Amino acid sequence: MKPKNLINLRIPTGEPLREAIISLRAASRDLNRKDIPYIIRAVIDDPDKYKNDKYFGNLALSIIEYHKNDEVYTEREVPAKYAVFGKEYIDSTSIEQMERACRLPITIRGALMPDAHSGYGLPIGGVLATKGAVIPYAVGLDIACRMKISILNLPVSYITENVGFLSTVLNEETCFGIGRTFKSLKYHRVLDKEDWSITCGIDGKASLKDLAHQQLGTSGSGNHFVEFGIFTLKNKDGGTCEWLQGSQQYVALLSHSGSRGVGAKIARYYSKLARGKRNGLPRELQELSWLYTDEEDGIKYWQCMELMGEFAAANHEIIHRSIINRLKVEQMFTIENHHNFAWREFHDNEYVVVHRKGATPAYKHTFGIIPGSMATPAYIVSGNGNEASLQSASHGAGRTMSRKQAKETISSSDTRKLLKDKGVVLLSGGIDESPAAYKDIDTVMAAQRDLVDVIGQFDPKIVKMDG
Repeated sequence: MKPKNLINLRIPTGEPLREAIISLRAASRDLNRKDIPYIIRAVIDDPDKYKNDKYFGNLALSIIEYHKNDEVYTEREVPAKYAVFGKEYIDSTSIEQMERACRLPITIRGALMPDAHSGYGLPIGGVLATKGAVIPYAVGLDIACRMKISILNLPVSYITENVGFLSTVLNEETCFGIGRTFKSLKYHRVLDKEDWSITCGIDGKASLKDLAHQQLGTSGSGNHFVEFGIFTLKNKDGGTCEWLQGSQQYVALLSHSGSRGVGAKIARYYSKLARGKRNGLPRELQELSWLYTDEEDGIKYWQCMELMGEFAAANHEIIHRSIINRLKVEQMFTIENHHNFAWREFHDNEYVVVHRKGATPAYKHTFGIIPGSMATPAYIVSGNGNEASLQSASHGAGRTMSRKQAKETISSSDTRKLLKDKGVVLLSGGIDESPAAYKDIDTVMAAQRDLVDVIGQFDPKIVKMDG
């Protein structure tokens, strides 16, 4: 059994991990190896019972020592307040998850966006402000998942006149799917950062840099996409769009992806560490286990999260640069934003950590991107800095059904007809990403009119996804 397997069993790092390795060597000589993982879990769950055990006594004692200073979990006397936008469009499970998050002693305030649906710990579309603590699962598995749009100096007729060429470019310059990589690996200056040393030990690796190199410029699976479409400028009020002059419509390139498998490994690793440290949390709150931002593991997680922000941005930069170079066209303007991240911000007269899990920052006069689906618009918005939402907005339309349910209930023929009616060419994509699996984006936008102003609309025309 390797160290990473022991960590997956929730053996704390440090002295308990060292004792576990020693115990394994001794126990493997006399015990059935298939039984050992179950025994180790039993030691973790009740170390007092095993402190005199021949093989696992020292491990049990080290776990007891590790947890002797654990804080006793005390729920807030009064749950923290949270605002809900578009409550009529949000399922009860998401409401329950937000209410549980507001019971945590570290929670200051929360908000729920109209695209919300259930997730690990915190609902997707959930915003949570905490004091001096970061929750890995409230950031999300795909750390720093983000959107990026490039407005191109091309007439809108270019798309209909060059569908074949643009489809070829998308197929050749993008890479989708779990574990998929380009045959010729991409390069970006993010690989030269010394920060990769902070990932040492995660997944049993000296560093996650090699995996990051393999996945540079790729888009993964799920709801990630790269697509060409038509951007229509809706609002120039207040001089917010000086960067677009003349025409009201442009060809645009829109992408959605994050930190790939690298970010997922970091999220799972630190979530397990957090669970080990918050040992007294009730079962229903364990996915909301936190790390204090001034403790060693909390500092390391924050550094990893910020590195994933740079890595995700590099992925989008490569995608857009590769495609734009193939088109030999000018990029007039670009906008991008994270929606799975944590920020240190000032709210309610104090500095807090704001988690936006599937939520877009909507600071005053700050641009953001809120997509719909493969056949419905994405909106370019300007934030209103609304404090009720912790200056946040939705990150998309939000799902109405699970992927499994979508595959079982949505008709391929109906989806093809919808795409044809909308004039959308789908190069690849799963039925679980059908527009029928999502809420109506215009309804979601109407529910957050106090949070953002729409300045432009992107209508997808050629779409590439996994599947």
